Amino acid sequence: MKRHVLAGRYGPDDQLVIQVNPEEQLTNLQLVAAERTLDHGVGAALTSLKALGVHPTEMGIDLAVIAAHVHAADTRISRANESQDSWTREIRLVIPVHDPQRWSAATATLTKLLNFLTGDRWTLQFRPRPERFATIAAAHAAPLLQPPFTALSLFSGGLDSLIGAIDLLEADEEPLFVSHWGESSVSDAQNKLFSDLKKRYPKRPFDRVRVHMAFPDGLVKDVKSENSTRGRSFLFIALGALAGTGLGDGFTLRIPENGLIALNVPLDPLRLGSNSTRTTHPFYLARWNDLLAELGVAGRVENPYWRQTKGEMAAACGNDEALRALAPESLSCAHPSSARWLGVQGKSTEHCGHCLPCLIRRAALDRAWGMGADRTPYTETNLHAHVLDTEQAIGQQVRSFQYAIARLEARPEIAGILVHKPGSLADVADQVEQWTGVYRRGLAEVGNLIAGVETGPS
Repeated sequence: MKRHVLAGRYGPDDQLVIQVNPEEQLTNLQLVAAERTLDHGVGAALTSLKALGVHPTEMGIDLAVIAAHVHAADTRISRANESQDSWTREIRLVIPVHDPQRWSAATATLTKLLNFLTGDRWTLQFRPRPERFATIAAAHAAPLLQPPFTALSLFSGGLDSLIGAIDLLEADEEPLFVSHWGESSVSDAQNKLFSDLKKRYPKRPFDRVRVHMAFPDGLVKDVKSENSTRGRSFLFIALGALAGTGLGDGFTLRIPENGLIALNVPLDPLRLGSNSTRTTHPFYLARWNDLLAELGVAGRVENPYWRQTKGEMAAACGNDEALRALAPESLSCAHPSSARWLGVQGKSTEHCGHCLPCLIRRAALDRAWGMGADRTPYTETNLHAHVLDTEQAIGQQVRSFQYAIARLEARPEIAGILVHKPGSLADVADQVEQWTGVYRRGLAEVGNLIAGVETGPS
């Protein structure tokens, strides 16, 4: 095991010496492609935004560049091999930014945010960009006219983000949607949904920016990659903030996520690590708002759906007909390529039907529309058809839900304790009862779906 240092470089002539200790391994992250173009999707994002009349600030660009460092470290440093406990990595980032003084002043908040999100120990250091890249935003000088957008929202291609998009369009907003895609199935879902929304709302002047950011295996020499991707939401929100800084008068970045997933109470005592993500937890979003304020960025992030279960979101969608038509194209599954690996003929991307997000999705659409109305194709079409093997993926999540539901039925009062397990709710202390309620109702939705399902070891 080694401690890892990831140092950003603005071109081959950026040769500042980075001091490392004997127990540290240094990896350089090249941030520039060709002569002046920012790499890793950031330059492409700036070009796309410029075409839409959106011109991010230097601080917005720095946020995207920092996200590239975080995403590279998070996905290319193995937890199993590069930590003492097979989980907690020690990572130091040395990042060239436009205003090192301001970023250094915000280091404590940013560190707290990242430590909470990924479960690692981050050390953050900032240095000036090289002179040649001291200003980047100048090349994207703001136009005389304000950008033609009245709202800003993440758009993942999932069901919650689809509902969020429909609700904005039904409210006569003119949103800019921000997406990141990694694998082709996610990209396909985003493209299909956006195209369908354009057809359904032809008179609404909304648009999107999509960013692809991925790093090659072997980026960190002699170190395996990591697939837990606990840090991905930092990338998503940073890209949203990048766009937001170009909207002129301040922004609110909407993150559509149902309350059950946002809170993400562990279903059983064994659900640790990657099974207990914090991507939209209220503590995490509060730290983002602290960070933006400390940086002097006139923006904030919010989850407008935290009071609702996924089923309640679907039932209250502003256009039920549109949601029913488009929902099958949305992608919720944690394993969208499972059909291919299982040898299901003619299928490469399909919902597995038994992972945690699939179960919550199935339960939600049953809650919203009644059983049998969900037209999403699932590889596991009928959860009641046979005993689900708890020693295999097909039965593990169902069994975890059964445990959580039984625990809550035996001790209803425990809900008020369990909602604090994923992280502090001090920032929303006046909302704890509402969070507790959405937790109970979310479990009840899934309970209706899996009532009578048999699970057990093979």
